Amino acid sequence: MDSVYNSIIEALIFSSDEPLEGKLIIDAIKGLDGSEISIGPDDIENVVDALNTKYNEDGRSFNIVRLAGGYIFATKPEYAKYLGYLASEKSKRRLSAASLETLAIIAYKQPITKPEIESIRGVNSDSIIGTLLEKSLITITGRAEKIGRPLLYATTDEFLKYFGLNRLSDLPKPREIEEILKDEDFVDQKRKLLMSELEENMEKEIAEAGNENKDQ
Repeated sequence: MDSVYNSIIEALIFSSDEPLEGKLIIDAIKGLDGSEISIGPDDIENVVDALNTKYNEDGRSFNIVRLAGGYIFATKPEYAKYLGYLASEKSKRRLSAASLETLAIIAYKQPITKPEIESIRGVNSDSIIGTLLEKSLITITGRAEKIGRPLLYATTDEFLKYFGLNRLSDLPKPREIEEILKDEDFVDQKRKLLMSELEENMEKEIAEAGNENKDQ
């Protein structure tokens, strides 16, 4: 088998999000380069072994592992704690539906006071605003010239980074939002987000209940 297929096999495994079976690798190669190509399961095994040897010699943080009857790239166990930390930080940055709603109000109405936000949402927003401040997605820009001089809130550069925007003018127009809200894919994603949030809250409640029982 030509050594050029080492890179092809590597690319096929690298591009797969799930363990890639040897048969699918062989089918892909023969499907494009011809059925007369001499390549079998043992050749795939040998290429994977050769690639892993090279990765180890080069001190790479990853290799190809055999999983569920296929091949997939994975980082080495010694780096698991760093990946875990990163995943934890990303999880902390994930916003709930209530946070996204509040953030949208601030983004489109800024600068805006907490009473004005609560008037639009219809519920107390203390904890949500606190969370958004902690994540540096919003900031206090001053006080309104109203009775009690309530604080004014606005979005930050971190807000732009979080949503991949260059400037506030890149925000979708209200009419575009209406179209998005009617989109079936959006409705499906919103349902999944709400279900995910519900599951997370249930897990927290179960964990807290378990801790309380231990303390008793």
